[in-house]
Amino acid sequence: MSKPQQSSLRSRLLKALPAEDFDALAPHLQRIELEPKCVLIAPRTPITDLYFPEAGFASIVAENGTSRVEVGIVGREGLVGASAILLGLDESPHEHFVQMPGAAYRISTEALRAAVAERPALRRLLLRSVHVELVQVRQTAYVNATFITEVRLARWLLMCHDRGEGDDLALTHEFLSIMLGVQRGGVTLALQSLEGAGRIRARRGRVTILRRDQLEALADGAYGMPEAEYVRLVEGG
Repeated sequence: MSKPQQSSLRSRLLKALPAEDFDALAPHLQRIELEPKCVLIAPRTPITDLYFPEAGFASIVAENGTSRVEVGIVGREGLVGASAILLGLDESPHEHFVQMPGAAYRISTEALRAAVAERPALRRLLLRSVHVELVQVRQTAYVNATFITEVRLARWLLMCHDRGEGDDLALTHEFLSIMLGVQRGGVTLALQSLEGAGRIRARRGRVTILRRDQLEALADGAYGMPEAEYVRLVEGG
């Protein structure tokens, strides 16, 4: 297995690592394809591997047996499974599964723990990415309690666009319902509103971003805080 070159990576988190910390992880990184609906981390199951997405993203979902709601997403800016492992736990109560297909670098939990134990700077940077993930979750709670469905949808489409490839997003009504925590009828109405304003084009199983600037204007106050925190704390050093 060839060692990945840091300069050619699309993972923002791996690219942000100091060269010596990346070199410590590189021999343990294995590139894999992220297949749709593939469960990366099952709830209440020992976490054996973590994932640095290169393209696509994983959804973090909470469920109670009768309903499922997405509580976070992790794409090329993060490390799937990091919050539990870096906080000294072995499992998560939430399912982490591939929502948008792509690729990732997989690393064993054992290898990551050994590296962060020896490298305080690596641990600090990874914990900063976990902090941003928590900011995203809290921002989601705020947005869901404050904004109408169209604004919430605009925010999530922007977040998906940040982590995808190009302007076409493979997003089903079922996923959008989970993502927003609303009934599918509410998703349909919100999509129609955004499409009617010329911001997106919606087709079966696919949404195309037409005017990102207008989505950002609509989502003003809902989108941007976690993204700015990431640039400041992780990519800004």
